[in-house]
Amino acid sequence: MCPVALQNYFLGMFRPVFTHRAFSFMNHFTPKEFRCRCGRCGLGFEYMDAGLLVHLDQARKIAGVPFTVTSAVRCEAHNTNVGGSPTSSHIKGYAVDIAARDDHQREQIVRGLVNAGFRRIGIAKTFVHVDVDPDKRSAMWVY
Repeated sequence: MCPVALQNYFLGMFRPVFTHRAFSFMNHFTPKEFRCRCGRCGLGFEYMDAGLLVHLDQARKIAGVPFTVTSAVRCEAHNTNVGGSPTSSHIKGYAVDIAARDDHQREQIVRGLVNAGFRRIGIAKTFVHVDVDPDKRSAMWVY
């Protein structure tokens, strides 16, 4: 684990919520999909918010289309490298980005997220961001 991630863990910024065995309730995702994409820090699904994962699985079922997670938990170094906000919900394990290849798939993803109860959704041309950050108000925005 990178030093920043380790420091954040001990400071309580991350809270492990799952084990591989507990992840078995997920019907549409694997633990690998939630790893930090830096490839060095070791952060993964264990640092994701449990409620986010439960509702994400429900949203995928409702949408009826595959959800390809392109970004989940991020260490601070990776967040900086991808141009993420210093207050990004990805750093705290409260957010995922889902690939959207076209307008139709994007609409299905957003519909599934809303119907599963998500209240923070960002819509871009090639992805949909969703988070459950308790420090941020409900919103829907366009990138």
